[in-house]
Formats: sequence, C-alpha cells, structure tokens
Amino acid sequence: MIMSQPYLSISRVDMDFSRGGVTNPVLRDVNLDVQRGEYISLIGHSGCGKSTVLNIVAGLLRATSGGVIVDGREVNSPGPDRALVFQNHSLLPWLTVYQNVEIAVQKIFKGKRSAAEQRDWILHNLDMVSMSHALDRLPAEISGGMKQRVGIARALAMEPKVLLLDEPFGALDALTRAHLQDEVMRIQSELQNTVMMITHDVDEAVLLSDRIVMMTNGPSATIGQVLDIDLPRPRDRLALADDPRYTHYRHEVLSFLYEKQRKVEPIANARARGAAGTREAAALRA
Repeated sequence: MIMSQPYLSISRVDMDFSRGGVTNPVLRDVNLDVQRGEYISLIGHSGCGKSTVLNIVAGLLRATSGGVIVDGREVNSPGPDRALVFQNHSLLPWLTVYQNVEIAVQKIFKGKRSAAEQRDWILHNLDMVSMSHALDRLPAEISGGMKQRVGIARALAMEPKVLLLDEPFGALDALTRAHLQDEVMRIQSELQNTVMMITHDVDEAVLLSDRIVMMTNGPSATIGQVLDIDLPRPRDRLALADDPRYTHYRHEVLSFLYEKQRKVEPIANARARGAAGTREAAALRA
C-alpha cells in the first residue's frame, strides 16, 4: 500500500523553556503526520504542552529541536498558510464585524484581487458563519458566540492550508458551543480544511475529529496515544449519543486521561508532603 505524503508533519520536536538559568523540558520527541483534509484534536491534562505544539505549528514558537513541515515547506515563522483562532476571539474592538475580516483579506490579497473581489470574498466568509446580518456592528454589540464566528470567518478568509483552533468553544455556554461545533463541522465538510484543534472536552473531540491525539502529562510531555475515529460524516450529535462506537471512543479517551491523572496524583501528593515537611522543619528551626 502506497501512503501519501503527509500534508503537515511534526518531526522529533523537543521544546525547552529557560529562565534564570533554569531549563524546563516541556515537550519531548513529538511526532505526528497529518493528511490533507484531516480534523485532528489534541487533548490532555493542563500543562501537557498542547498549546506549545499548536504555537510551534503556527510559527509563534521555535522548537528547541526538530521541526514542522506544511505542504513541503518548513515552518520557521508565522504565515498566512496557517491561521490561528484563539479561545478569546481577538477581534479589534474599534472595527466592525466586516472590517475585522476585511483587515485580514486586504493583507493577504493586496494586489492579487480587486476591491470588488475582496468585498465579495469577505461577505462570502461572513455568510458561511451566519454573520451577514451584523456587518456594521462592533464587537461590543454582539455576543461571545458571534465574536467567535467572526474570528473563524477571518481565519477562513485567509485561505489557510491549516486551520489551528485553540479551544475555540471553551468560553461559550453549552448551547452556543454545540451550535458552533455544528457550524464548524459543516464548514469543514464543505471546504475540506486541514484542522488541528486543542480541546479539553472529550465529547467535542470525538464528535469533530478524524483522529484524537492524546498527550502525556508534563514535564517532558509527548504523544501517548492516537485514536482513529471511524464515524461516518456528516455527524449528528443526537444520533451518535446512542451509537456504541461513539461510546467506545469516548471511553478510550477518558480511560487514557484518567490513567494519566492517577499517575500524576501520587507525585503531586509526595511533593506536597515534601513541601509541608520543609515548612515544618523551618518552623522548628525558627
């Protein structure tokens, strides 16, 4: 069987952070190949390096060793081929909904598309996230879910090769989150984007993903397991609730996370006991 060349490749990535002469190992030997059009979710306990991985792919951080290749080109800096959507919408508060998307489109397509073509493209992307009715509103005049829609529209308008989502639904209420998840599934099905998303939500990961990448606990975190999600698309959350495959995948992820938590708790308890003993000894000396 001939395997296609990965569209996104993370190869032998290590990451250390140093401050005050102390070096902290964050990531060790992270390797992942992603095919074009795949939806990948990164999940793991807080502090496992998920955001660090995403920021290295985005070009916001340089790995201590190893590297990232997107569509045959090495990632050395941020670029329009990788659009990042944060948990915080990051809209410019003095610009309208339309202008927040326009600023990205003008930057990317200046000299490549006419003003009319750029306007049509902006309107197309805002329509895709159901925000055409709020073109002239400022961010302060729309809800949190609507702000995230505009952030996603801005990212999609850049026509990125890889869409990076850093807990894009984490700050939203349950109903808004579910609706926006459905919108992202619809858009990804239509555009066949390559997506890498960070999440702490197991159900979200199973619902949206083709594969779930489970990270071990830090320090020196790495990929502990990759789970293939073999569920037909389009996916209906209500139908999947009674699907034994969905339940199985959910159980696999929860089991992995629970086992990692069980391993880290004795270490944390031992550190707490050690710290308490140190404080007690200092008190006695005093």
